[in-house]
Amino acid sequence: MSVPLSVALVGGLHSEARRAAVDRLLASVPGSVALHHDLSTAAERGTVVRTVRDATGVLSTGEAPLVNDCACCALREDLVPELERLADAGLTRLAVVELWDSVEPKAMAEVVAAAGLDLTGVVTAVDPALVLPCLGNGDDLADAGLAAATDQRTVADTWARQLEYAPVLAVLDSPEADDEDRALLAQLHPTARHVAVPDGDLAAAVLAGFDVEAAAAAQHPACALLPQEADAAGVGTYVWRARRPFHPGRLYAALEDLTCAAARSRGRFWLADRPDTLLHWDAAGGALCVEGVGPWLAALPDAAWEMVPPVRRAAAALDWDPEFGDRCQHLVFTSPGLDREGLAELLGSCLLTDAEYAAGRTAWQRLPSAFDTLLEV
Repeated sequence: MSVPLSVALVGGLHSEARRAAVDRLLASVPGSVALHHDLSTAAERGTVVRTVRDATGVLSTGEAPLVNDCACCALREDLVPELERLADAGLTRLAVVELWDSVEPKAMAEVVAAAGLDLTGVVTAVDPALVLPCLGNGDDLADAGLAAATDQRTVADTWARQLEYAPVLAVLDSPEADDEDRALLAQLHPTARHVAVPDGDLAAAVLAGFDVEAAAAAQHPACALLPQEADAAGVGTYVWRARRPFHPGRLYAALEDLTCAAARSRGRFWLADRPDTLLHWDAAGGALCVEGVGPWLAALPDAAWEMVPPVRRAAAALDWDPEFGDRCQHLVFTSPGLDREGLAELLGSCLLTDAEYAAGRTAWQRLPSAFDTLLEV
């Protein structure tokens, strides 16, 4: 009798933890197989190597050519047909897609879901002892030997996205990890379900179901579920909020100090000279990415609200201000040895002064646009 196919993604830069998680799933779920696309030789050989295995060993291998000189594109083009083949055969209960080191689960989850396959779980495998070293690594993926082809990402920002997207973390029982490592992991992604590897019930976690749209919304700067205040084992999370806009020049001058003040910081903010633009703050490994992600809801005409996803409207309504609407400063910093007082003082100094605020929006928009280069305007 044919069995329906479930698909689970297991990703992360920590290859030993990832392999342990996949092995655990293969051993605990009868009729399961793992698919892995090795992108390491793509640039040199022009192909991506695919391996399919089960708990007993390798079942098959194959190669897929690069697509548009893009290893990740080749992965996407080859993965779905392989999964569809397994689904049509009706013999496999669970297909575990073991993502290559620097592949981010969000993109692959959306590819699998768009193909109409039953994506039931997304997992990032973690060695707690490696969380801070990865988060503090500002090297380009290429310099670290982790780039499949042309790649502008860094180790730190790639690792942060891998970690924060997955609702389940497969946490390796690492003898090198200490209380600080575990506290950092817990504070970086406080809503994640932690499953111990190799002894935890990872199968139940990956078969529980996965909502691609909800996962994307949880990462969107306008409605992201950012961490709350925390302090444990020398690791702190500081949540800084304000309504008044930033002075663009003073904030720009403080960017280096703010970026280096924490292992990880993220959130949303607004500038006085761009009062209608929601800006995204995303920092890891000593590097900061700032980008505009569209207008604040308060800047939209009422008729346009119907085109906005309900989850964003709900998030805005929960924090609506009579004067500013959903415009706000909401930045979160997480790090060992965090200096909360220093951060509060520096951030506060970047806001408009009373006199600048009183001058009004026309005056604000005449302030020098210090972020033009950073925002590629």
